[in-house]
Amino acid sequence: MAASNVNVVVVTGNLTRDPELRSTPGGTSVCKLRVAVNSRRKDGQTGEWVDKPNYFDVTVWGAQGENCANYLAKGRPVAVEGRLDWREWEAKDGGGKRQGVEIIANSVQFLGSRDSSGGGNGNDGFSPSSDVPADTSDFEGAAAGGGGGDDDIPF
Repeated sequence: MAASNVNVVVVTGNLTRDPELRSTPGGTSVCKLRVAVNSRRKDGQTGEWVDKPNYFDVTVWGAQGENCANYLAKGRPVAVEGRLDWREWEAKDGGGKRQGVEIIANSVQFLGSRDSSGGGNGNDGFSPSSDVPADTSDFEGAAAGGGGGDDDIPF
């Protein structure tokens, strides 16, 4: 039986800079993103939770890359699904070989929403949104600790 390899990565984070859109000599669009993803850990000395940022370079090809360049900006939250790609190159300053791992995106989801009013909040019209449902009336009975008998089960 042959072994199979899996190379899948999913990250959610915020863009650290505006997308950079370029084209190959053949006319294919390629967009470069940089995504910051925080991981939390407990500091052993202070006992406090601290964020440690991790930075990922992301390459998005074709029409999806064009959409990223048109609709994303520094600070916007995104979810990226893709594969890891290791590459090696010669440093421009003659400093020898360099290595890096980047994410080649299969899909990029734009998280949050743009503020339709333009807002003037210093975030280029972006307003972070919550994953809390807009209408919480369905949850009021459960949150109040009401009866909770078998009659409340809808099936």
